[in-house]
Amino acid sequence: MTPRSWRVGIDVGGTFTDIVAVSADGRVASAKATTDTDDALAALGQCLSAIGLDWDAVGDLVHGTTRITNAIVEGRLAPVTLIATEGFADVLAIGRQNRRNLYDLSVPPKATPLVPEERRLEAAERVGPDGAVQVPLEDAALLEVVDAVAASGAEAVAVCLLHAYANADHEKALGAALEKHHNHVALSHAISPEAREYERTATTVLSAAVMPSAERYLRQLEDGLPGGINLHMVQSNGGMASPEAMASKPLGLAMSGPAAGVTAVAAVARDLGIDLALAFDMGGTTTDVSLVRDGAVSITTQRPIGDTPVRQPMVDVRSVGAGGGSIAAVQAGGLTVGPASAGANPGPAAYGRGGTQATVTDANLALGYLADGAELGAGNVSLDRAAAQGVVGVIAKELGVDPDAAALGIHRIANAAMARAVQTVTVERGIDARAATLIAYGGAGPIHAVSLARELEIERVVVPRMSSVFSALGCLATRPFYQQQTSFLMQSDAWDTERLERVIADQVAMLSTALLNAGHAQQDLMTEVSALVRYAGQSYAVEVPLDDSGDALALGRAFLARHTELYGYTTDEIWEIEALRIGVGLKGSQKPLIKADRGDSVAAMGTAPCLFPDAEWVMTPRHDRSGLITGDRIKGPAIIEDRWSTVVLPPGATLEVTDAGDLLIEVGS
Repeated sequence: MTPRSWRVGIDVGGTFTDIVAVSADGRVASAKATTDTDDALAALGQCLSAIGLDWDAVGDLVHGTTRITNAIVEGRLAPVTLIATEGFADVLAIGRQNRRNLYDLSVPPKATPLVPEERRLEAAERVGPDGAVQVPLEDAALLEVVDAVAASGAEAVAVCLLHAYANADHEKALGAALEKHHNHVALSHAISPEAREYERTATTVLSAAVMPSAERYLRQLEDGLPGGINLHMVQSNGGMASPEAMASKPLGLAMSGPAAGVTAVAAVARDLGIDLALAFDMGGTTTDVSLVRDGAVSITTQRPIGDTPVRQPMVDVRSVGAGGGSIAAVQAGGLTVGPASAGANPGPAAYGRGGTQATVTDANLALGYLADGAELGAGNVSLDRAAAQGVVGVIAKELGVDPDAAALGIHRIANAAMARAVQTVTVERGIDARAATLIAYGGAGPIHAVSLARELEIERVVVPRMSSVFSALGCLATRPFYQQQTSFLMQSDAWDTERLERVIADQVAMLSTALLNAGHAQQDLMTEVSALVRYAGQSYAVEVPLDDSGDALALGRAFLARHTELYGYTTDEIWEIEALRIGVGLKGSQKPLIKADRGDSVAAMGTAPCLFPDAEWVMTPRHDRSGLITGDRIKGPAIIEDRWSTVVLPPGATLEVTDAGDLLIEVGS
């Protein structure tokens, strides 16, 4: 085998780790293994072995991971000391004036601040919103703060000074002094250079809190991988970046796995000419949904991770605790599903690893959608229908219903949770979900896709090629891309093109550094600029592309059109830019996805009984997806299986295989 001839994408999820590899001569290999270890190299090595490769064959490794997100959600964070402007150390404790849960009085109204009071320090300095220094940072005050940080004993330091986005000189001075003694220092002007003080502080503190973990993880990968492998990390904005860049901005790794999947959905949408697509990724632990419009991923600048608001550009993915491993339970006389998950160990009862609680996977196996004895992962899990029926029977007994009703109930409740997630990215934004195409992937997504689409009145579903390892495939579809959002206030009646161009040029130069250091030429780089625009006095802005000319009239027309689309009206009031979102990447089109190899069409493998919602048990043909070819049409009921996922085609639905190997499903009724 030619050394370094394979390009490999690996996505490490909470339950499964997926790999897709393509060789220089076009060969493709893929596998799925349970995530059984916290050892980064061991987990990646297991996947590589599953497709018969070793590290000497790998030239490029593109890696997505949920490690940072899981660390935040599970509270595995390093202790942080916060340095704030004098009088503003308690901004984390004050937060916003909204409750976490409006009606549940048993839940504390606010989350506990990430930094306790004794580690919240103040620096005697102040900068105004225009960047003018109002109170200079004297050397004595700087040294006093540095000594106090040393005495705090914290593993990481976050510096978030008032209006540092307008003038970062004081933060830079503190950062230079602190970095002589501390390895993990996060500065707000580099992490989140924006005006919202609470969100900027929370984002900077969270970045500092995950820095040690991220650095250990990245160092373990870089030190353990053989020389000659180019390692790239998938960012939460859907681009890829170097490990060095991610070590200083580790929150860029949060949601990297889901972002890779949405990037692949955008490629499928472009291939099929789909204007409005819903990415639907149902894995073992969670379900992630996102909106793709005109072949481009949706980006958000703020979303909570755990209890902390994170303000930075990231793919707008909404997650719910509904996956194949989500646990079903009877509480207060009713049936609930998730968010607790059985994970990979012990996993659903059907895995035979000691699981004793019913899960969505157990219900789907009991309903006949999954085959008894089917192997998951790298052949290390074999499904046991009798075990699944046993735990579903326990739920049925507690509810006082028959086992079939209990299994259907678990399936439907999981669908209801996923439908709510879809509504947050469509209906809540004035978008009619019925006009979208649902693109389903992940190990469990194709099982639920058609029944979920019917609940949402969506007419068409696409199950893409290599759907069970789709996020790993998405890793290979990413491109080098660095992005930053920064506050920039300018009103339409006081337009200053020169100032706008200067700020954009400064940001582009900063973002280009990593690409230029990697050996790319300046002429190979491209820039993307968007403005976040609002009417003066509005709380939230809308994103509008900003063309190269910086023309105020063109931007104004685009803003009015977008505002009408979102809110149904416009006014003659003054509008203003609130912030600029700037990205720098390599020129060229988005990378195409790998086409799946298929042989001759083959007949169904046989039939087995399945129970569908609103129907009786029916003998259902089962097809091997690898035996389907372009133009094949199948009418439901039918089950289509590949090595690691299952497509459920209920009665009334029809399926056609596209030229690229995607399954195009007309949902029917």
